[in-house]
Order: sequence, then C-alpha cells, then structure tokens
Amino acid sequence: MNDSDAAGLSALFEPKSIAVIGASGDPQRIGGRPIDFCKRGGFKGAIYPVNPTRDEVQGLKSYPDLAAIPGPVDMAILAIPAARVIETLEACGAKGVKAAVCFSAGFAEIGGDGVAAQDEMIAVARRHGIRLLGPNCLGLYGASVGAGATFSSALEGEMPKRGGIGLITQSGAYGTHLLCLAKDRRLGIAGWVSTGNEADVSVAECLEYMVERDDVTSVGLYLEGINRADTLIAALKKARELRKPVVIMKVGASEVGAKAAQSHTASLAGSDASVQAVIEQFGAHRAKTTEEMFDILYAASIAPIPPGDRLGIITVSGGAGVLMADAAATYGLSVPPMPEASVAKLMERNPFSSPRNPVDVTAHALNDFDLIPENLEEMIRIGLFDSYVAFFTSWVGSASLGPRLREALMSKLKGFDRPFALVGLCDAEVSAAYDADGVLTFEDPSRAVAALGALAKFGRSFDTAAQGQGALPEVNVAPIPARTMGEAEAKAIIAEAGVPILPEVVAPTADEAAQAAEVMGYPVAMKIVSPDIAHKTDIGGVALNLADAEAVRRTAERMLTEIPKLKPEAKIEGVLVSPMAGAGVELIVGTQQDASMGPMVMVGLGGILAEVLKDVALARAPVTKAEALGMLSRLRGAAMLDGVRGAPPVDRDAIADIISRLSVLAAANANTVESIEINPLLARPDGPVALDALIVPRDPAT
Repeated sequence: MNDSDAAGLSALFEPKSIAVIGASGDPQRIGGRPIDFCKRGGFKGAIYPVNPTRDEVQGLKSYPDLAAIPGPVDMAILAIPAARVIETLEACGAKGVKAAVCFSAGFAEIGGDGVAAQDEMIAVARRHGIRLLGPNCLGLYGASVGAGATFSSALEGEMPKRGGIGLITQSGAYGTHLLCLAKDRRLGIAGWVSTGNEADVSVAECLEYMVERDDVTSVGLYLEGINRADTLIAALKKARELRKPVVIMKVGASEVGAKAAQSHTASLAGSDASVQAVIEQFGAHRAKTTEEMFDILYAASIAPIPPGDRLGIITVSGGAGVLMADAAATYGLSVPPMPEASVAKLMERNPFSSPRNPVDVTAHALNDFDLIPENLEEMIRIGLFDSYVAFFTSWVGSASLGPRLREALMSKLKGFDRPFALVGLCDAEVSAAYDADGVLTFEDPSRAVAALGALAKFGRSFDTAAQGQGALPEVNVAPIPARTMGEAEAKAIIAEAGVPILPEVVAPTADEAAQAAEVMGYPVAMKIVSPDIAHKTDIGGVALNLADAEAVRRTAERMLTEIPKLKPEAKIEGVLVSPMAGAGVELIVGTQQDASMGPMVMVGLGGILAEVLKDVALARAPVTKAEALGMLSRLRGAAMLDGVRGAPPVDRDAIADIISRLSVLAAANANTVESIEINPLLARPDGPVALDALIVPRDPAT
C-alpha cells in the first residue's frame, strides 16, 4: 500500500476531524446517528455538523456548508440523497477532505444510470485524492479514536469493548449482526467496517490496512465477492508474516463459465474451490458459520498461538474426554499419551482415574480437590502438550465449586504460555474473569477443540511461511498465442517450459502414420489431432498398444474417415503417433484462469477419471517446487505415488517441478490463456511424462 492510500485509510479509521453532511438533530435518524455515536464513543477530534437549515445540531455548532468550517476536515460523512453526492464530493475536494464515507444508495447496485453515476463519483474522488468508502454502505467504527462513522444499530446502547479484533464486511445488515454478536460475546474490537459497493475502498485494502496496525491482533472478514484478488493476497501474506490470524466467511459460489466445459481442469477448479485454496494457501482460515468465526477470533484474542498440534485433555468425565479426543482428530490435533511413569504416579494418588490422555480425574476430585492441580501440574511438567482443554461441566459456574476450581486451575496457569480452554457452564462474569487471566471458556467441548485446532493451524502456516518456500524455477515464458491449437502445438509449448514429452510425429495420412511407427518401434499410441476436439477418447480418437504397421494403418484410416463425420466442424490435422510410455500413475495437472482469484494451478489423480475421483489440490499460480510438493501431499490418494501392491514409488520431485513450471507459464500468460492442461501426466519411477496437452485461449470479451 502506497503512502497516499495509507493516509486516506488512516483518515477513515483514525480521523482527527469529521464533517457530517446532512446532519440531523435527531440521533435516531441516519444523519444524526454518526454524531451521537462519535460523542458517546469518546471521539476527541472536532465534529462538524453540516446543515444549512440549523445553527446547532445535537449541542454542536452547525455549518451551512463545508467551506464555512473553520478548521481542516479529515473525513466527511455523506448522509444525503444520491443526487447531491457528486457536487458534495467536489466541495470535499475544495476543502481538502482526505476521506469520505458515502451512505447514499442508488448507484451501481441498481444498475443502469446508477453505474454511470458511480463512475462519475469515483472520477471526482480520484481527481481530488479522496479515498471513498461506499457508496451504499453502513460506514465504519474506529475504536482507537471513537469514530462512529456509521448509522448501524450495533452502536446503540453500550459501545463495543476495546480490543484487538478487526471486523470487515461487505454486507451492511449482516455486518451489523456481526458487530452485535461481538458485543454480546464481549470480544474486544479494534475496528469495524462495511464496504458497500466498493467503488473505491475494498475489503482487501481494509484488511491490508488493519493487519499493519499495532492495535489489531486478528481480523474477521465476511465476503460475498472478491474484487481485487492481488490486494487480498498481499494482505493475507502480510498478516501471515506478522503472525496475525485472519478468519474468513466467504458465501456464495460462482458458476464456472460455459468455456469451462472444454477442460477437466475448469470443472474441477471452479471459483469457490479456488477461493478455498487461496484462503488456505496464504494462511487464513475459512469458517463455515458465524459461530465458528467468532469462536476462533475469541480464541485468538485471548490465547497465544501454540507451537504445535499436540493436545492435552483433562476431564472429570470419561465420555467428554472421548468426545474431545474424537474432535481433536477432526480438527487436526494429535492426542499423545502420557508417559507410563506419569500414569503410574497419578494412578497411585487416584486409583479410580485414567490419566493417559485424556486424563480423566473422575468425580473423585470432589472428595480430593488437590487432584485437579496435581494432574494438571504433571501434564504441564512433562511438556508434551502444545494446547490444553479441560472439561469441568457445571463446576465452573457453581457457587460452591467454582471458586475452588478457579483457585486450583490458576495456581498452575498464571503466566502460562500455551492455549488453555475451559469447558463448562458459567455466567458472563465468571467467563470474563477467566478471559482476563488468558483462559478460554466454552460451553461446548467440540467448539473448544475446534478453536484450538484453528490456532494450531495458524501456527503451522506462520512457521512454514517463516521457513520460506524456495524460489520459482526459471521457465521459458514466451507468449502463448490467444487462439485454439492442437495437441502437438500445445505439447511443444509446455516442452519449451521444461515439461517432458514423448517423441511424436503428426501424420496427415495413414501411410505416413505407419512409416512413423516403423521408425519409432512398436507398440505405439495414436490420437486424432484437432484444435477443435478437446476430449478425444469420447469419440474414438485414442488408440493404444498398436503392435504393427497394419494395425497402425487401419486405425489411422478409421480415425481420419469416421471422426470428421462425427465432428464435421472440426479441423482435422492428422493423427499423432508416439511410443507407449509404460506403466505409471495417471495424474492431471492443469491451470485455470479463475474469475475472482486469477491464475490457479491444480494437480489430481485419475487421468480420464479425474472428474469422477475429484481428488485434487489447488493453489494460486505461480507456486514453487516446495509448494507443489505440499499440493501432492494433500491428495487423498497420495499414497499411490509411493507405490502400492508392489509397484515402485514415482518421482514426486519431478512431478512437483512440472506443477511449478506449468504454474509459472500460466501466470505469465494470464491475459491470453484460459487454461493449460496435461491429462494424463504419467508419473513413473524414472520421471513423469506428459501424454496429452490442451491449451484453451481466453475469450477476448472476458
């Protein structure tokens, strides 16, 4: 983010002065709410109501227009009809306003003339160097300075608790719901913003700005669409570098375009799958529900990031212990057993217990409360665990047991540097006291474990990024023509990028096919060659293990005669003759230009069965070889690459090198190429080879 953009966003989130244009004396009206919220939020800067019909608004001097305001104005809030927005922005420019929040609706969201009006609005704002939030937005809340530049009902009543969580939302009404929920859950808020139409300031820019602020420790995003993928990815990279968790709720799934049907890659790498891949690739967490998002943000705001994925479970219920152990497996946590010496020591004190992990203290702790700190101390002492979860049911909030439990736990947890989640029933006051001591509280065991699993996942991502992923390979990235092409030409292009292919000959006649096969040696494979036929197998355009010249000649004649009848619109260039490649594991490796996320790279198992198996891993291109190896390891059938039923392992490094090279080639040609596909890529012990290739050009209209 450049200095000018940062200054504009700073004027939005941390303004020194605010002008409210269309100011109302009624704190319940849209033009009155920001003034009321700023006053109640403790805004220390100047608030300038602008209303030509009033001398005073909510106890503040009112001004007839911006020019009449005596001091500088950082931010202007536009609570006015859409028809007045353009002239008001011109006045903002003359006044030197740095940022504007436009509540007004009636722009691009209504289509037609609204689109043109929004374009004009942005042109005016950019001419004057004004950063614009909206239009059609609910505004924002900057907690650090008490700037309530919004008409959201979420700021009614008690103001949000100050803290380190940033909330960014594309939905105004649901954004209000999120801020209300954050208040109810006592989450500390650093800032909240609703971006509306995103004519200028986007979710991605808000994220980029927030993660660079010292007072923001984690961020939650509610996304309906992604407008600026490169900025979003840069922000996610920055958050990962700074070890700040980002939790994303992304709703909706884009339809794959009509052209997508031309390649398996396109159907397997649809937009929502690409969004999911990018979120994971750059270290964020995608929450399926609002509850999940807030559980993780809550955990990140209270607990440290654990150094690993080992979970220690202490409980007074064997059933709850099993439930949490099962949840640990679901959410990527391991549950290592206690050492036998520790088990023996703890069982000697409490023969009724089962202290193996889960460490079940049993209800006998009611008779001997010292068992709780003793078992916990042993778990901490041996140092096996990176995070902890404790189940104490109604004891947590019990008037008689709660204080004793708290004393027992805190005697071992003061200054503890690992996440600790306490599961039980209690009121808000008890939870707040534990929060203040860095102990998480949950009512549901599975939710507690899920939150701890997310923290561990963040830790793994942060550590991996810190270790580095290596460099991209040097690839010949000569421009790929923006036109359809046949298999032979596509293979020549990927071969130039360093992808191994077999020797092959394009034969226009059956006799020439037989001659080529004689030179190569038998057996051979044969395929129809046409830039207009993507799936050759479906129309009998592939033949394997042809053992002699007569078989080659007969098969070539059939293909060259029958396929033009089935596909009369297709340009037939001949048949492709190549030697058989031998045995191996069939993979699909491809790239796809995603409408929202840009160039994506995919690897999967299956060859012609790729769309049936749907065992694929995706990442945003380009990727390094190390990142490509990570993609291979995520395949459900990754064990196939290591050899099964006596088959030798294939060369994973060479496969990863191909994935990386293809991703670099696709990223360099993102403006002209829709997809590149190798299907199948035959993975072998002595190295992979591309048996087929397809390059689909981008539609110039997209």
